[in-house]
Amino acid sequence: MNPSQMERLRDAVLAPYIQLATTLIGRPRRCGGNMFRHQMDTLGILIDYGYVDPVLLKAAIIHDLIEDEPTFRVEEITCLPDGEAVLSLVREVSKDPAETKADFLNRIRHRGSSLAKVLKVADRLSNMIGLGLVNDINFIKRYILETALYVYPIADEVNENMARELRDLISSRMDLLMHRPLGSTQPSPSSPSLSPSDADE
Repeated sequence: MNPSQMERLRDAVLAPYIQLATTLIGRPRRCGGNMFRHQMDTLGILIDYGYVDPVLLKAAIIHDLIEDEPTFRVEEITCLPDGEAVLSLVREVSKDPAETKADFLNRIRHRGSSLAKVLKVADRLSNMIGLGLVNDINFIKRYILETALYVYPIADEVNENMARELRDLISSRMDLLMHRPLGSTQPSPSSPSLSPSDADE
C-alpha cells in the first residue's frame, strides 16, 4: 500500500459501517462462522488487491445487510458519510427476489457499474474460500459451475489477478470435490437458519 492509498484508507471513516454490519453476527454461514465475518473478509480481499475507494469499501462492509435483514432501515445508511452512494452500490449487488440467480449475475456482468463488478468478485472470492468447509456436495457442484459460468467472466473483465485467484479456487474446489467421501452429500446442520444471501449463494 503506497502513502496515497494509506491516506485514503485512513480518511475513509469505516467504523460506522462496521457497527451496522455487527447486525449480521447472529446470521450463520453454510461454511461456519457468521455473516459479519464474511463482510470483513470481503473488505480484506479488496484492500489486499489495492482497492481503497471509500464507497466500495463501505459497501463491502454491509453488502449483505439489506438482503439478509429485510426490516433494516436504510436511513441508518444514508445518514452516514457517503451513505447515498453506498446504499446505491449495496442495492446493485443485492439479488431481487424476482430475479433468478443467473439473471442477477448477468445483470451485474452486463449492466453493473465497475464498482459493483469488483465487489461481486471479492464477495465470490470469499465465498469460494469458504466452500472448502461446506459438506453439501450438490451445493458445491452448483456453486462451482455458477462461479465458472457467471462470475469468472466478471473477474476476467475487471482484474486479472482476482481472475487468476478465482480460477485457482475453482480448480482446487473441483479437486476437493473429487476426493470427498461418497457419503458426504448432506447439508450442514446449520443450513435451515442460514442467512438468505448465504443460502442462495
